[in-house]
Amino acid sequence: MARRVVTINRAPVLTLWAAVVAARIGFDWDAALTLGKGVAGLNAQSKGRRLGIYKPAAASAEKPPRPKRGDELRVEVCGRAVPAVSTKDGIRAVVGDKPVEPESVAAYLEGKFGDDLDAVKEAMQELARSMKPGELAERAYGLYEAFRPSIPAGKKGWGAAGELDLNRIKSLA
Repeated sequence: MARRVVTINRAPVLTLWAAVVAARIGFDWDAALTLGKGVAGLNAQSKGRRLGIYKPAAASAEKPPRPKRGDELRVEVCGRAVPAVSTKDGIRAVVGDKPVEPESVAAYLEGKFGDDLDAVKEAMQELARSMKPGELAERAYGLYEAFRPSIPAGKKGWGAAGELDLNRIKSLA
């Protein structure tokens, strides 16, 4: 089998993988896209704080009231509790105080992966289908760690591209 490699940074890889996982555990594709974006965003915030790129928000004596949203919930995907809301169109991850639009996530993924998007998505779906949904839910982040692109450690790796090996993804199935 010829080696198929895509050079890309980790954020879109995690976004797509988390969306594939969310779809496999039962969410429709639009909801899954937004949850994937939520997982990647939470990961970036956490890593950015650890590296000193993002500073934690200053604690104030009085916390401002949170905006009221309908049917607020948390959805666990890839080990992350993603803030979400039930909208007329279905479940959507929330960033800040706004539901994520699935179309914007789809456009983001198309822009980052280009012509490789379908092949990468297919490899990830093959891996996701190789397990029962409950098993996948438990192992999803560990699987991502096993196939994600290698990048330099620390701040040098922030936003850096690495090689995503599609054969590696398929071999984990």
